[in-house]
Amino acid sequence: MGELENTTDYLDYIFEDLIPVRDTYSKKPQIDPLTVVQVVAAVIYSVTCLLGLLGNGLVIAIIFKMKKSVTTIWFLNLAAADFLFNVFLPLNIAYTAMGFHWVFGRDMCKVNNLLLNLNMYTSVFLLTTISFDRCILVVFPVQSQKRRTPTIAWLLCILIWVTGFLMSSPSLVFRDTTTFHDRILCFHNFSLSSSPNDTALGHQRHKMVTIIRFLLGFIIPMIIITVCYITIIFRLKKNRLAKSKKPLRIIVTIITTFFLCWCPYHTLHLLETDHHSVPNSIFEIGLPLVTAIAASNSCMNPILYVFMGQDFKKFKVTILSRLANALTEDTINSVHSFSRKSITKASSMTEKESFLL
Repeated sequence: MGELENTTDYLDYIFEDLIPVRDTYSKKPQIDPLTVVQVVAAVIYSVTCLLGLLGNGLVIAIIFKMKKSVTTIWFLNLAAADFLFNVFLPLNIAYTAMGFHWVFGRDMCKVNNLLLNLNMYTSVFLLTTISFDRCILVVFPVQSQKRRTPTIAWLLCILIWVTGFLMSSPSLVFRDTTTFHDRILCFHNFSLSSSPNDTALGHQRHKMVTIIRFLLGFIIPMIIITVCYITIIFRLKKNRLAKSKKPLRIIVTIITTFFLCWCPYHTLHLLETDHHSVPNSIFEIGLPLVTAIAASNSCMNPILYVFMGQDFKKFKVTILSRLANALTEDTINSVHSFSRKSITKASSMTEKESFLL
């Protein structure tokens, strides 16, 4: 039957391996762990979908009314990627709630997974680009003004979307559906055949796709993001531009959240490439949960990159006002002012907009 995946990026191992795991659970009189996982994952997806559509939709609506700058272009594309992801989350909610029974057809199985992977790559690439942009802006405030234009930002965003699509295209090739225990599963058929002779080739394809996704979708971006923000912290401290610990807290929160959301997902999928060395029950229970947690990152970005930048106890203004203020280009002006005026004046301006870092 080839490599089988139980739900959105779950269970990429051999089809027959699922049978003893499910039969074992079904014979136990107590609560089925898979049912608990199913409910928890469905709840996480539902909350993510609601908050993601509202938060990212709000970001998109406000940005469309603003003058397009480099910063607003980054946030617009990031919000668009997350919003697109959340638009299709109801399919995964239904799939999970129905006990992993896919009723939307083979073509939608491919398209749905393509869009999920497209969101992962575009979001990670955009977050990396934002981090690099913030770093260049702080380290080279004057030189960056000449090359940091909306046109270049749009070109980079187009490149990110095209690259993300190409990286997600294996879903159009390997995604498939099959009937198992009176249920239709949407899974990855890496063997592209039901012949046992193709199993070895399927395993190789599985490993290649997983490792590339781990390197380009997590490790390399994580290293770049971490290096950029460490550079920003040292630069701000060196120039005495940060009077409070707020910028540091925001930066640590951004990196930590990114790591916590995606690290379990990629780790478990790497272990899955050698699934015989790990109990099948670990994947049955763990993969649906880590995938739901990774998906939840799409609703956190508006909070981490916008709302956390303002002290809600000190600024008695509406959320719309805070959001509009967060999406402005004042960071550029503040850093540019530092290169032309005194450190004291630039310090207050940089601290005010430090959440954009």
